[in-house]
Formats: sequence, structure tokens, C-alpha cells
Amino acid sequence: MEEAEFETHVADRLAALPGVRAVSLGGSRAQGTHRADSDWDFAIYYRGRFEPQHLRDVGWPGEVSELGAWGGGVFNGGAWLRIDGRPVDVHYRDLDVVEHVLAEARAGRFEWQPLMFHLAGIPSYLLLAELAINRVLHGELPRPEYPRALREAAPAVWWQQASLGFAYARANHAPRGQLAETAGAIAQAACQSAHAVLAARGEWVTNEKRLLARAGLRDVDQVIAGLTPDSLVAAVDRAQARCEAAVSAAR
Repeated sequence: MEEAEFETHVADRLAALPGVRAVSLGGSRAQGTHRADSDWDFAIYYRGRFEPQHLRDVGWPGEVSELGAWGGGVFNGGAWLRIDGRPVDVHYRDLDVVEHVLAEARAGRFEWQPLMFHLAGIPSYLLLAELAINRVLHGELPRPEYPRALREAAPAVWWQQASLGFAYARANHAPRGQLAETAGAIAQAACQSAHAVLAARGEWVTNEKRLLARAGLRDVDQVIAGLTPDSLVAAVDRAQARCEAAVSAAR
């Protein structure tokens, strides 16, 4: 199957599932930055109740989660499938939740939620980033601009998390020579700082793959690469100063 035919085939089948109101394509394929072996990232938007068993019944091989199985937050589950030999991810998106998150973001409010594979966790407004960036294949979905109130409020929230992480590492892990814990704390706080930078710019974020680079914080790598057990306090201070400068410049 050619790529265009494959995209249509999968989107049509997903759109036919009970309760599904819209289907979108996300990730690198929506942005035209994909490689030949890149995953296909589809999202199904449903209203009310969606039954994952309906997706299992399609018969595509792979794993289909229950609702809430991926943490129970805005990222509330999905599937990892193999269709026509291609890797396909399907994400569940509750339209009621999407509309609530959009209203909150327009008021300058959001939630921080933990999610596997994300050092900084995710903001609830990730759902809005998807709407702004992804390509709608079936149905109709809002395409929000970055809310001014969110742009004004979010940087301070992210920077508070980052600065507390730096402070904890400096007071606890670094003086004890705990290299692994200190490195982890710096990495997490740098990602949180990057979220602050991009929020201040009004730039949507959907994952952490290029987060540090986009925020101009890729040089934190050099701090972590030079860590030794007897230099950790100074390293935390250098990383914090670099992140604080980036956040201040973006505001």
C-alpha cells in the first residue's frame, strides 16, 4: 500500500468506530519531517464513551489499552499496532476533556501531569498543541491559537518547578556526591525550563524530543558531560544560571 492509500485506509477505519467524531494525523508525518521508517501517529476524538474493544475487534495486531491506562490524565490511553507492516500509534482523545482544557488555557490555567518517557511530565495544554499542529483527516476539530493568558502564566509555573528541582539537588544530592541523582535532577529541571521558554514565546510543544534544542538549552549537555562527584554543587549552579538566563530572555 502506498503511503497516501495507507493513511486513508487507517483513518477511514478509525473514523467508523462507534463514538468517534474525528480522526487526526500527528507526529512527524503531520509536519512533513518523517523518515521512511517513522511511526504513524493517529488520534481518535470521541464524545461521551469510547469502547477500546471496538478497536480490538478491527483485528489489527498489537496492544490496545483501556481508557485511563496511560496515566488517567489527558493522555488517557491508546494503542500500539502493526498495520500493513507499519508501526502505528493510536491515541484516545475525549472531546469533553479537550474543550475543558481549551477553556482553562484561555484563562491562563493548566495542569501538570506525569507521563512515561517525559522527563518534565506534560502540560494539559498538550492536547491543544496537537489540535494546532496535527492534520485533521475526518470530522472537524478546533485549531486554537496559543492563548495570551497561558503565555503570560505558564512560564512562571514551569520555572518554579525547575528552580525547586535545582535547589533540592544542590542541597541534597550534590553535597553527597550522588552523581546519578544530580544528573537526573539537572536534566528534569532543564526540560521544565525549556517548557517555560517555549510557553513565553507562545510555541506549542507536543513532546520532549527537540525540547532543549528549541529552547536554546542544548548546551546543558556540556554541564552533565563534565560531572564528577566532587564538582556537583558547582555544576548545579551553572545549569541553573544557564536555564534562568534563557527563561528571563524569553519573557
